[in-house]
Amino acid sequence: MDFIKRVCYHKIMRKFQKNEIIQGKVVDLTHEGQGVIKVDNFPFFVENALPAEEIKMKVLKVGKNFGFGKVEEWLSQSPDRVQDVNVTYLRTGIADFGHMAYPAQLHFKRQQVVDVLRKNAHKPDFPVLETLGAEQETQYRNKAQVPVRSVKGQTETGFFRKNSHDLVPIRDFYIQSPEIDDLVNQVRESLIRLNIQPYDEKAKRGIVRNIVIRRGFHSGQIMLILVVTEAQFAGLSELITEYSDKVDSFQLSINKSTGNAIFGPEFKLLSGKDYITDSMMGREFQISARAFYQVNTAQAEKLYQLAYDFADLKADDVVIDAYSGIGTIGLGMADKVAQVYGMEVISEAVENAKVNAALNGITNAHYEVGPAEEVMPRWLQEGIQPNLIFVDPPRKGLDESFIKAATATQARTIIYISCNPATFARDVVRFEEEGYLLEKVQPVDLFPQTKHVEVVSLLVKA
Repeated sequence: MDFIKRVCYHKIMRKFQKNEIIQGKVVDLTHEGQGVIKVDNFPFFVENALPAEEIKMKVLKVGKNFGFGKVEEWLSQSPDRVQDVNVTYLRTGIADFGHMAYPAQLHFKRQQVVDVLRKNAHKPDFPVLETLGAEQETQYRNKAQVPVRSVKGQTETGFFRKNSHDLVPIRDFYIQSPEIDDLVNQVRESLIRLNIQPYDEKAKRGIVRNIVIRRGFHSGQIMLILVVTEAQFAGLSELITEYSDKVDSFQLSINKSTGNAIFGPEFKLLSGKDYITDSMMGREFQISARAFYQVNTAQAEKLYQLAYDFADLKADDVVIDAYSGIGTIGLGMADKVAQVYGMEVISEAVENAKVNAALNGITNAHYEVGPAEEVMPRWLQEGIQPNLIFVDPPRKGLDESFIKAATATQARTIIYISCNPATFARDVVRFEEEGYLLEKVQPVDLFPQTKHVEVVSLLVKA
């Protein structure tokens, strides 16, 4: 017995050395796309490694409960591996799954949802539907937020290496519209030519922090926003002259803070309009700088249609569109229901939604500024009785106060669209405690090549 104890103790206390080479088999994949190797039951996370691959790994870092490694050599490779992948996309997180064949990505994303429902919602056998894949696997993003920094004394655009603020220069972003990539490169060259300095995070000086570009998927209209530290700077007039004819909206966002937020509180219109227009679900939409608009238009149209199908819309339905943004979900179904009521905390988005309703000749959609958990109870007191609630929250999911307010309406159905399976599973438990049961779940891939997956779900009042 003492011998067994000594052997177990030795295994637990094995010391791994930095730069040590270890051979092992990849047994799993994290939700961020890192391969998992277990050595004496101690896990290492390894970038660019897929399940079932046998590799030689260099130890990069060892913590108390896990470590990180780097592939030194593949002894065998997965049939799901994409050859000749640009590792820059993996290192920056632009395409966490760029090394994985697309059918395998879809399978993995479904498994993510299955796993979190088992762990977080205590649903080990829930029949999650197959992931709805995208026809366009690359160059699909209609929006870019690109940092501008100095790298080795040169103004560069690119993306930060994972878990750092070290900029990796990039010319082709792989998952963005090529027109957006071209414009980013043009603007960078203009900044260099005009000697407009990039922002230096450590010294807290410089002018340009980010280049933000939106492009209408159907319309082709382009919004260019420079996030800057000053509203006036040398070279600005030349930029206005150069880009006024190239884009439909040219703006500055003045951000003097030292934090990580992209936009500052003030916007300044330099040329064109302060919005662009695009279409979705057969509707026209004005999109302002701050407004939320799905970055994969074609796949978002499939997602919204799936949500409508789950809801089984009826002509006499009264619908609440929580987190309504510029009205994309609510206006897309307005002709199929009696009334749509939407709320949103971003006032510019609510103005967009009202304009978008008028733009499409829709008179049965109403929008207000405010948090849903405050607006819904007031509407209920005013006699607005919803049959359906659609909710599409940010990654943090729903506050308990929202769930209480939503279930208090006694709506027959809640359609929950989530961009974070973990918080979705947590919220399912809360909804079921309030008498709403989960009936359907389908993952939808809005972000091919990345770790992200959306979920469309149906919750029905018991």
